[in-house]
Amino acid sequence: MGRFGGAGHSSQIVKQIAKNGLLLGIDRDEEAILVAQKRLEEFSNVELIHDNHDHIKPILAELNIPKVDGILLDLGVSSYQLDERNRGFSYMADSELDMRMDKTAKLTAKEVINTYEEERLANLIYEYGEEKFSRKIAKNICEYRKQKPIETTLELVNIIEKSVPRKKGEGHPAKRAFQAIRIEVNDEIKPLYHTILDCIDVLKPQGRLCVITFHSLEDRAVKNAFIEAQGKCTCPPGLPYCSCGCKQLGKIITKKPILPTKEEMEQNTRSRSAKLRIFEKS
Repeated sequence: MGRFGGAGHSSQIVKQIAKNGLLLGIDRDEEAILVAQKRLEEFSNVELIHDNHDHIKPILAELNIPKVDGILLDLGVSSYQLDERNRGFSYMADSELDMRMDKTAKLTAKEVINTYEEERLANLIYEYGEEKFSRKIAKNICEYRKQKPIETTLELVNIIEKSVPRKKGEGHPAKRAFQAIRIEVNDEIKPLYHTILDCIDVLKPQGRLCVITFHSLEDRAVKNAFIEAQGKCTCPPGLPYCSCGCKQLGKIITKKPILPTKEEMEQNTRSRSAKLRIFEKS
């Protein structure tokens, strides 16, 4: 269960899973659902749902599925979304400011950029983009929009480039701000911690949750949720039973995240920031 429509890490895994049992795919992007339908058309035991993985419990309840054997969450924006110029995700192409993973959602990047107060803009760019020049970016955005609304990605990129000193080896100056705005538009971080716990809750015993993250905010939320689910007994060593009330839902399989190989990074440069963490239900 995750982002199955893109050409990312999960596509080959998904095809293997689809050969046995029931494969349930959840994606908030209708275009990704259409791509997945085409790729998996040879399998009859696949059900694809246009929804958000944050709603995993009500989705399973609606389908009368009490527990599942395993879950794969492939988080963040897909290569397909980045490469589609009209979606507004990329700072490398000029398009309308949108950034919605779900095109039926109301909030767009254009609304965020043109209606949020300066302090709110600065805070979200700092929190979700870890951008140290967030206040200067927010100030220049607000100054610019006094003259006219900011409507395109190129307009926004030009404002950011004038706000952030460009240093060799640090990548594009708009990268962090674009990430922050995208996260805000799609509400990617706030629900994630509880979504991970919900996914663990709906696993069968010995079922596994595998989560692929692409930036530190996602990875931190996943890591903290895994630690919470694993629990930590504080009883003195040697006690025949636990008396501290520790609730352990399972164990963390990956003490450190699994990283892409050198070969994978050479074939797919976007995999460089990927981290895979795995939790097993007890």
